[in-house]
Amino acid sequence: MSGHPDGRGYRRFAVCVAFALTISGARTATAQQPDEIATAPAEQATDQKPATRSSPWLLVPVVSSNPKLGTAFGGMGAYMHRFDADSQVSLFGVTYQYTSTHSTIAGAFARTSFGADHHRIVGIGAFGYIKNDYADYLGTGRPLQTNDDLKAVAARYLYRVAGNWFIGAQGTAANYQVLGESAEDDLVLETVGIRGFEAAALGAVAMHDSRDNPDMPRVGWYLNVNNLAYRDAFGGSSTFDAYRVDVRGFWSHGGGHVLAVRQYNWLTHDAPAAAQSAVLLRGYKIGEYLAPYMSSLEAEERLAFGSRWGATVFSGVATLYGQSATASQGRDYYPMWGAGLHFVVKPGERMLINLEYAAGVEDNRGMYLKFGYGW
Repeated sequence: MSGHPDGRGYRRFAVCVAFALTISGARTATAQQPDEIATAPAEQATDQKPATRSSPWLLVPVVSSNPKLGTAFGGMGAYMHRFDADSQVSLFGVTYQYTSTHSTIAGAFARTSFGADHHRIVGIGAFGYIKNDYADYLGTGRPLQTNDDLKAVAARYLYRVAGNWFIGAQGTAANYQVLGESAEDDLVLETVGIRGFEAAALGAVAMHDSRDNPDMPRVGWYLNVNNLAYRDAFGGSSTFDAYRVDVRGFWSHGGGHVLAVRQYNWLTHDAPAAAQSAVLLRGYKIGEYLAPYMSSLEAEERLAFGSRWGATVFSGVATLYGQSATASQGRDYYPMWGAGLHFVVKPGERMLINLEYAAGVEDNRGMYLKFGYGW
């Protein structure tokens, strides 16, 4: 799972992870050609040699470290299965992380493709106890320590309607509580209007995906437009709406290098402070900067040093806008830059582990070892 321990925003952990998992998108018949091309020479050269079968198990360490969150250690274990020849690889797994701030985050997930890749289901359950220590919370100049308790589930179903186009539905439910470490911390929470809440939502999804591979794309483009309507009638404590538009493009060049560009938008309407849009860039602590609307632009060069080793160089910027009592004071734009190394652990499925360093402004920076690219 790509849910890394990037901050207090674990109140929406299930939704974020579900979105990250569903970037796998639709894998068309042509999407299988690179795997076939990669294996063809080996098949031709081993006429007298029996074919070896790759292990269906995927075990990946997950580590992150930054000055605002401390250091987190954990891992992800998943079982891979292909339901039919025309569907992409499905994953069933669990993840666990423990941090130097004594936070615990655990989850279970499934990312499935079946029926010749006409049906795709993603599900996630997340549980966490997150302790945070802010030196300057939301630009108020006040330090803040919180203990956040989270229980959340999310699911998404997609159906291929034509070519690379999918439509579907999604839902999420969460119980998120925020408590100050001390009476002074509770006063800060009261001042900035941060409150825990119960939330339940349903929404619709439209997606296009022409990438040649969901985890390590070389060509193609991806579009995901979705909404979540949070309603007290569904069992939540608040009524508000969230909309997301995610656009990505991939261009192969040179000796296997790839240029990737992403433009992402997260818009909320009538959302409580704790559920507003946040900066979603590597290096930043999710949930420290909040506003009704967020838009970001990222560019990433993915370099190939061979069949297994490679590197990434990336940069981007996010902006928060809209009237909000919790918006960071004196700043609207949040730049980011970074670089990393990756190793392909499953060449046939093109799955990798990625070690990256990212830095932003206001002492936001971090190092991450995780499964897959940042997006």
